[in-house]
Amino acid sequence: MMVFFLSQSDKLHIWSVSSLSLSLSLSLSPSLSLSLTSLLDCFQETSAFPYKRMITRRCFCSSAPRPWLFVGLGNPGDKYKGTRHNVGFEMIDAFAKAQGIEMNTLNCKAIFGQGFVGDAPLLLAKPQTYMNLSGESTGALAAYYKLPLNRVIVFHDDMDLPCGVLRLQDKGGHGSHNGLKSVIYHFRGNREFARLRIGIGKPPGQMDPKAFLLQKFNASARERIDTALQEGVEGLKLLLLKGLTESARRFNTEQKYKHIRLQTMPT
Repeated sequence: MMVFFLSQSDKLHIWSVSSLSLSLSLSLSPSLSLSLTSLLDCFQETSAFPYKRMITRRCFCSSAPRPWLFVGLGNPGDKYKGTRHNVGFEMIDAFAKAQGIEMNTLNCKAIFGQGFVGDAPLLLAKPQTYMNLSGESTGALAAYYKLPLNRVIVFHDDMDLPCGVLRLQDKGGHGSHNGLKSVIYHFRGNREFARLRIGIGKPPGQMDPKAFLLQKFNASARERIDTALQEGVEGLKLLLLKGLTESARRFNTEQKYKHIRLQTMPT
């Protein structure tokens, strides 16, 4: 099992133990920005301690690199599965499957998993609050793990990109995306977090954008999205190995040429 505690220096420590009990020690200094309410909410969920093996070989501790937090935006429930607005969830699922990370716990109102890619510790989350309240979960997770925003990446659908085209950005606005609006709000207006934008194309004709977002992909668009998910997995693996700046440059160059090919094709 894992023991989580915050030291007086406000550093998150997670130790591997082999006993059946959990011991939790908290010492909060005045400079600690973490909301105690959010912290307790996370502790109250038994799945906030997702490691089920008695002994683990790795731990997140003060001497290890800070984990990355990947958050996919979407709506919970079978009703929304496969819709355009849920491609953020799909990217999380694709990455988790590729890396053998189980998404089988609940933490801070999100379906949650964690693991490593190489030596890089990683947290994966799919908020279950519905899209417009995604920040409730995202903000709580970032606070609970004491992550700076430059270790957070949000995956979301984007109507300004052709279907199947991706963009990796280090920061930006919300672009009228309600999920991003909520995340920014719960980050106290701070927009300095990365995004993986997943192109879904624009609504055809006079179609209502809301109806378009909640519609499932047709066969040709589904094929493009499936290809994009695999490209996204490779781009994210590169990010974990090389860092955001270098990986974004290489990844976005490849996607730029794909954009040129696809931007005039129907979705």
